[in-house]
Amino acid sequence: MNLDQFQKELVAYASEIGIDKIGFASAEPFYNLKHQLIRQQQLNYQSGFEEPDVEKRTRPELLLNEAVSIIAIAIAYPSKMKDAPQGVRGARRGIFSRSSWGRDYHAALKERLTLLEAFIAAHYPEARMRSMVDTGELSDRAVAERAGIGWSAKNTNIITPEFGSYVYLGEMITNIPFQPDEPMEDQCGDCRLCIDTCPTGAIVEGGQLNAQRCISFLTQTKGFLPDEFRDKIGNRLYGCDTCQTVCPKNKRKANRIHPEFEPDPEIAKPLLEPLLKISNREFKGKFGYVSGSWRGKKPIQRNAILALAHFKEADAVPALIDLLQSDERPVIRGTAAWALGKIGTIEGLESLREVEKTEKDEEVQEEIQKGLAFFAEGLKG
Repeated sequence: MNLDQFQKELVAYASEIGIDKIGFASAEPFYNLKHQLIRQQQLNYQSGFEEPDVEKRTRPELLLNEAVSIIAIAIAYPSKMKDAPQGVRGARRGIFSRSSWGRDYHAALKERLTLLEAFIAAHYPEARMRSMVDTGELSDRAVAERAGIGWSAKNTNIITPEFGSYVYLGEMITNIPFQPDEPMEDQCGDCRLCIDTCPTGAIVEGGQLNAQRCISFLTQTKGFLPDEFRDKIGNRLYGCDTCQTVCPKNKRKANRIHPEFEPDPEIAKPLLEPLLKISNREFKGKFGYVSGSWRGKKPIQRNAILALAHFKEADAVPALIDLLQSDERPVIRGTAAWALGKIGTIEGLESLREVEKTEKDEEVQEEIQKGLAFFAEGLKG
């Protein structure tokens, strides 16, 4: 079969199996990206979740011998939620980012890439392929940009004309010499809304992100959240969408295309207090199918405590006192101590003073002192 004709058939097949965009790129090294990654490491701007080997991230031939082309795919996910529940006093709610509203995208994209591999192999038995989604060595965004899926925006997301930046990305390296697509021109212009509205100033400049300050990253860490970010996390349980929701290119991009990504409102915007005591089994059963569960329940619970403090939810004080007194995990006990001080009830103050006498963990003691300091500041005021 003529390769050009097969490439067209492959594009048509991709659409049939639920791939919203497909593009083709050369497997040449990503020289510009290499310089950017080295600079990121020098500035300590990387998250630590990435592949640490810059060569593997920028040289596809190290991942597949005889690599010639890369196929990039994109699948749109929804930005709007039907019947979104509203939190009220006594029943506050948290929020998962839009990328974690429906079925875990890693599985969804891998299924489609597996189907693409089978389709290619049926026509080209000599084809060699390696697919990856998110956790692979390559930069999904760099591949998507080169393959013409969209342009790399100032917030470092890929923006597509059709779906905005609400797209999941994946790619396949292959030895088949597909005709490459043309990259898109940058269409951000002079707009800098994403830079100016980032809650933590994580977007240092257009195209450069300090992941260590990014709320999306911070919500996935397992330790104590640094003090400077605790008031900025709001009610976010996983991820952050601010730089996407303010983007003019995302206006009217509802993307209600794939039922598997439609959110269950009680999962995407869950009640906070029940999360504090959820068991591992319950957490896996309720949240295990969404991508935001990948780090387990501990970061979600810590973030739920911070969200209750954000709301100054006095009704949650008994539950927070219970965590402070009996939870085995220092991060949860300490964060609860901080939250009790932030909420500021007499009941919370008494519990902090009582636990202060017996708490052995130094970090938890520090958090207790922070909680008590809130009360002292309140008396001064």
